[in-house]
Amino acid sequence: MSPIIALLLGFFLLFFGGELLVRGSVALALKMRISTLVVGMTVVSFATSAPELFVSLQAVLNGSNDIAFGNVIGSNVANITLVLGVTALIFRVKISEQTATLNYPVLLFSSLFFGAVMYYFNGIPQEIGFFFIFLLLVFTWILISKSREENLRSATDEDKLLEEASSDSLFKSLGFLVVGMFLLKFGADCLVEGTIAIAKKFEISERIIAVTVVAIGTSIPELATSIVAALKKEYNLAVGNLIGSNIFNILAVLGVVASIKEITIADFAILSFDYVWMIIITVILGLFIYAFSKRQISRIEGVLLLLFYISYLYFSIY
Repeated sequence: MSPIIALLLGFFLLFFGGELLVRGSVALALKMRISTLVVGMTVVSFATSAPELFVSLQAVLNGSNDIAFGNVIGSNVANITLVLGVTALIFRVKISEQTATLNYPVLLFSSLFFGAVMYYFNGIPQEIGFFFIFLLLVFTWILISKSREENLRSATDEDKLLEEASSDSLFKSLGFLVVGMFLLKFGADCLVEGTIAIAKKFEISERIIAVTVVAIGTSIPELATSIVAALKKEYNLAVGNLIGSNIFNILAVLGVVASIKEITIADFAILSFDYVWMIIITVILGLFIYAFSKRQISRIEGVLLLLFYISYLYFSIY
């Protein structure tokens, strides 16, 4: 199989695998009588991070640690700049109270702690991977407690998906879950194989391929659902959903992968360049949330986010 075909097949399998995994996991969660808010911010967020998880795990098992780091960092950058930027161009994205008081502060803390760990350990040791998972569990517990206290309903673009999923039978839900996981596994294999082959053929570093092509590929589910929601004028779409995905990318994806096998940095541009961009963009998002607008992302800010992403891609490649 040629590298290009492997890459495209990987994207295809990851996209549909992610869709099936989301639908199956949400349906099972609803049948277990878990609230829609908890489902949206935990089950759905973890499921939409599944492509990053499978790709990063496969990359580390193949000895390509830079793909694992680049995939997560590049996806986080793409979620904030590309996905949120495109969505804000279509309509103003409202910021929920929970996003401002809980989700964004947790994202900022997780991102800073992630950088400190990489700087101090030159990667992520196994014990830190387990600690990442512990932090994720604490965040989930706080989220559930907060949702029960405030009796909030998740206002994300998954609402229609939740309604559809609730009508699925148990057997059908399990089927979606199993098939989705298989598609993600084989999609990750193809994507990593194609990425490594292309990097070697054109003498491009795995880091650059990971933070650009692979990161965009694993962010396709978030991008597609956000655009569809925007075109359908789903004004309840919240930035908190993307922030939740970024939190899961750091704590769940890197936590699970590192707990299985230690991740070490091979190309230190991951830390000195890509991570720095991720932190700058995360801080800029905070300024948009708290300072520059009244709890919303405007079209002008959406344009700025897209310009940041274009700049990031340009400097990454050149």
